[in-house]
Parts: sequence; structure tokens; C-alpha cells
Amino acid sequence: MATHRNCESITRRDCLQLGLGTLLGGGLVTALRTRGLAAATDPLGRRARPSSCILIWQDGGPSHYETFDPKPGAPSEFRGEHAPIATKVPGLHFAKNMTKLAAIADKLAVVRSIRHDQGNHGAGNHYMMTGAPPRIPVGCGAFVSFHPSLGSVTAHERGAAIGGLPSYFSIPQMSRSGGPNFLGAKYAPFVVPDNPNTDGFRVRDVALPKGLAEGRFQGRRELRDRVDKFLRITEEAAADPVNALDQYYEQGYDLMASMEAQAAFDIGHEPAATRDAYGRTPFGQRALLARRLVEAGVPFITLYEGGWDHHTNIFKDLDKKLPPFEGAIAALIEDLDRRGLLETTLVVVLGEFGRTPKINKDAGRDHWSNAMSVLFAGCGTPGGTVVGATDARGFAAVERVLSPENFAATVYRKLGIDPDKVLFTPQGRPAHLVSDPTPITELMG
Repeated sequence: MATHRNCESITRRDCLQLGLGTLLGGGLVTALRTRGLAAATDPLGRRARPSSCILIWQDGGPSHYETFDPKPGAPSEFRGEHAPIATKVPGLHFAKNMTKLAAIADKLAVVRSIRHDQGNHGAGNHYMMTGAPPRIPVGCGAFVSFHPSLGSVTAHERGAAIGGLPSYFSIPQMSRSGGPNFLGAKYAPFVVPDNPNTDGFRVRDVALPKGLAEGRFQGRRELRDRVDKFLRITEEAAADPVNALDQYYEQGYDLMASMEAQAAFDIGHEPAATRDAYGRTPFGQRALLARRLVEAGVPFITLYEGGWDHHTNIFKDLDKKLPPFEGAIAALIEDLDRRGLLETTLVVVLGEFGRTPKINKDAGRDHWSNAMSVLFAGCGTPGGTVVGATDARGFAAVERVLSPENFAATVYRKLGIDPDKVLFTPQGRPAHLVSDPTPITELMG
């Protein structure tokens, strides 16, 4: 498996070692929820499908120049080697490798004018993943959590998915600021590190371990129940993540017997043509798995894809990286649309910031938070829409300038969550979900 590092040499393994899964002993029991998801209804009382979000995270910071905001009129030291291409929407151009998304641009919206002032990985990640700026200066390689992530808040507000599935997944790892902060361990994501692009793909803890018969498994459960009579983990001590283990284990047993969980992860039952359309790559098959989780009622899934910190050789690297990546996203959006799921599923594609307009001496682009592009699709988002603009050389957002707060408020609104809501820490301190709860109105439909 490829190891992706950003410029601070933070690897996927580092993230996993620092993640909540390691703290609680790994696997499913670190992420199970206790609350049921009430069925939404329309004004006529009919059952309606609750909305979901698939957030595709490009860790390291993708270039806006080489994706959704090319600048063909800029000098060569800015515009680079990737010429723009026309899309299905007249007058809208993407960079040359975005061919599949260009072909379905009438189903997409691009925001070109989100900006912030956090130009390092740790702080930028926190701002975009939570909608809240870091409270103190944060180093580029830091793992920070001053506020709950979008996924954890969604899990808290929406409760458990159908069939006991966790309500927040992060695949194949958790972003450094993708955790629950004061909401507590039960709203952390369930991480699926396994590669679905392998034969016999199997998610740990969702089925009985090989060689452990049902009778033996039940015996172990009964033994644990007897031991628990001597030491109960109380709700009053739930602020400590370890003290949540009791309820996690109980629901872990339930999930192992859940038909919905077994079906959601059984990606081998997908037709070969569908799997081919997503691409036989780890990311492509994870995108397909995300669609299956949406079908199972999971409200929030993050697809983490590293390797976007292109300080060197950006053009050669993106010629290899972008085609299968953007092709999988296009396949996901089209598949959701065919199945009638795009109306209730928000797909968002972004990283922590953009890249410098001027190419550096190593044929790369460096960190740049004054301009970035974010892709939206689904959940009522008007297709063929462009929001905002950067200047002629891509230095800064200059038209319809927006913030990470506006981005977060938009996601929450589309998921039926009030971004102006106030949550309370275990110490009773109030915390607004978003300091500016104004969504991007052009995307609300």
C-alpha cells in the first residue's frame, strides 16, 4: 500500500496511531452510537429519506489551478502545464485532467471563493473540518481538536443509522481534526482501514472472527457479563472515552448480528460493471462502499485521500493521480443519481486550502489559503453553478468571498441541522456550532 506524506512527514500510520481507535483498543467498539434515527416525514406524513453527506477530503491541499479554477490568461509561470477544457456547461472550464467531471458539470456546483488565513496543514484542516478557526496558533504538523468535526456533530444530532450501523464513518482513516472533541468518544468516526479493492474484502469487527464459532462467542459474552457485575462503567464517568467501552461492546455484539451491516459491507455483490465504473483502485472502491453506506442509512461518510501536498513535480504527479480520482467521483455522482439517491446525498470535495499561483523552483506549488475551490453535488444543489471568483492570476478570492464558516453552515443546513445551534460541553460551557451560521445561498436550491 502506498504511503502518503505531507510536507511535515505525517503519514497515514501516524494518524491511525493517534486516532481514537488505538485509545480504546481498536475497531468497531470505538465508534458505535446509542441513539436511534427517527424517520423523517414530509408535510403529508409520508416517510422521507434523511439526507446524507459524503465528504471527500484531499489531504495536503489540492491546487485550484489544476482542478476547478484554471487561469489560461495568466503568465506561464502561473498557469502551468495543464490547459483548461470545456465542460458540459457553456463558458465553464476545468483543468485538463477533470474530463469525467467536466462531462457532468450540469450536476455540479463549484465554489471558487472560499478563503481563510490558516496556511498550514494542522490549522487549515481544523478550520475546514469543523467550521471553527483554531483558538491558538497551531503548527503545520499538529493534530488539533478545539471543536467537534462536521461528521461528529452530524452523528450527535442524527443518532444511529438503520440496523445499528455507526452514523459517522471515516475511510480509510480519520483526518487529524475529524474527531468529536467535547461531544465524547461515542461520536468519533468508525474507521475502515481495510482496502475494498482486494479479493475477499472483510471489515474487521463486523463479522465474527474466523474460527470463533457462534456458541463460543456467546460464551465469551456471558463471561464478560458476569465480570461486569463486579465493575460497572457508569454514565457519570462518560467524559473519559475509556468509560464508554461497556455500551460500545454491547452494540458491537448487536452489529455483528445485523443483516444491514453485513449487506452494506458486502461489496463483492456489486456487478463487475459497476465496480469497473468506479475504478479498480482503493479510492474508487471506497467511493463505491460510501454509496452502499448511504443506501444503508449512514448520514456522514468521510473519504480520506492523501497525497495532495505538491511542493514538487505537481504536473507529472497530477497527470497520474487525478484521472482515476476524478473519474471515481464522477461515477459516484452518476450512480447516486441513477438510484434516486443524489436528491438526498450531498457530495463535497475539498482539502484544507489551495496552492500558490506561482510555480516554485521545484515545479510545485506551495500552501495557499487565500484561494481554494470546493466541489458540491446533490442534496438540492443547483447544477451547473459557479459561486464566486478569484483574480486573474488566482491569488485571492475577489468576488463573493466566503469563509469556512459559510461552508460548514451549508453542509449542516443540507443535513437538516441548524448551524446556529448551541451545544454544551460536559462542563456546561456553551459552544455555537458555527460562529457565522449563514449558508452559501446559491447552493441551497
